[in-house]
Amino acid sequence: MDITGKGMRKDMDNMDRREGEQMARLACKALSEKKAVDIKVIDIHEVSVLADYFIISTASNPNQVQAMVDHVDEILGKAGHAVKHVEGTRGSSWILMDFGDVIIHIFDEENRLFYDLERIWRDGVAVDAKIFMDGD
Repeated sequence: MDITGKGMRKDMDNMDRREGEQMARLACKALSEKKAVDIKVIDIHEVSVLADYFIISTASNPNQVQAMVDHVDEILGKAGHAVKHVEGTRGSSWILMDFGDVIIHIFDEENRLFYDLERIWRDGVAVDAKIFMDGD
């Protein structure tokens, strides 16, 4: 018998990770459906308490940025995952959507290159976004 509670905590952490992974899969699919370019998934759970996953994607224009934001919000919302916080406004060149376990960054091309989040979060583990979009 585990009187320390570590076993239960580990089980809860695994459940949370599975939920985060499912949210990341849904988000990747939603972004892909709106023709996002260069979707990157970074597993940051070992290097940050902010979230389990960062998803970074590029849109070609402000209308596409907003379409991607709206679609991700709709798809994750239907699955029971409400956005906790959004940074950026309609017409912004970078919008951040915080779903707790998953943080989604939607950039225009210029700002994606300028902020280079992939470099900043290189200590995380890059995950093949295609696997997230194909697998269930």
